[in-house]
Amino acid sequence: MINFKHLHYFWVVAKQGGIMRASEALHITPQTISGQIRLLEEQLGESLFEKSGRNLEITDTGRTVLSYADDIFSLGYELEETVKNTANRTQTLKVGIADVIPKSIAYRLIQPALKSDGSIRLVCKENSLETLLGELALHKLDIVIADGPIPQRLGVKGYSHALGDCGITFLASHKLKNTLTGEFPLNLSGAPFLMPSDLSLVQPQLLQWLDRQHIFPRIVGEFDDSALMKAFGQDGVGVFAVPTAIAEEVMKQYQVETVGQTEEIREQFFAITTEETLNNPALRAINETAVDWLN
Repeated sequence: MINFKHLHYFWVVAKQGGIMRASEALHITPQTISGQIRLLEEQLGESLFEKSGRNLEITDTGRTVLSYADDIFSLGYELEETVKNTANRTQTLKVGIADVIPKSIAYRLIQPALKSDGSIRLVCKENSLETLLGELALHKLDIVIADGPIPQRLGVKGYSHALGDCGITFLASHKLKNTLTGEFPLNLSGAPFLMPSDLSLVQPQLLQWLDRQHIFPRIVGEFDDSALMKAFGQDGVGVFAVPTAIAEEVMKQYQVETVGQTEEIREQFFAITTEETLNNPALRAINETAVDWLN
């Protein structure tokens, strides 16, 4: 087992750029620091610094050790802050939001956590599902909001809690809607269409549904970001689909109108955690409110 005191001395020397500066920062003699680093090098069997004139330069092995030390001491400081927050009765809830989740859906799903306990401090991060699940596995996140369960190909250990699902509604600007002919869904055939990207699990459902209906819209764009897709839809570039649960809200915000809707395509939402049961009151509030809202 590595002696963390030795590792800390090495880390400070590397960060400060030399033993003398580290000595001043730590209020320890340079000889003591040199001795501690030498013991660490003996334990690892590799040199961490090499002399370059009167200066020290970190070796390739030293850079590798420094990378791990950064993570170790960063987690240490995070632990200290967490304990302080707990002592002050402030709980931090770290939420990861998959970038395919519409912002208004994310807000509606997460907002109940703040109501469950006034002492909660919310930290939200948006990224790809794969990146977020990696952070969840390292306990850098408490929960991930996604549009599907954990993909088996990732091999991430965790639990997928179904929050609910809803159909989808097709929307368009007033001007574009007036150019569509026939009844829904046949009026989508040949119409300009804005498609969610293949990062979204609703895309294959949508394509299969269109194929079953023998409807072939003209796809003019694909989008990872649903907000950007809505902005193009507002400008009349194409018809776009949103979860029915937020259709009314989107219509008001973007001044668009309903073209039609279907329950055959289901947009799903999941809360992914490292715990099989949701014991945290804030997480329970998210789950319970979502189940009532979406089902």
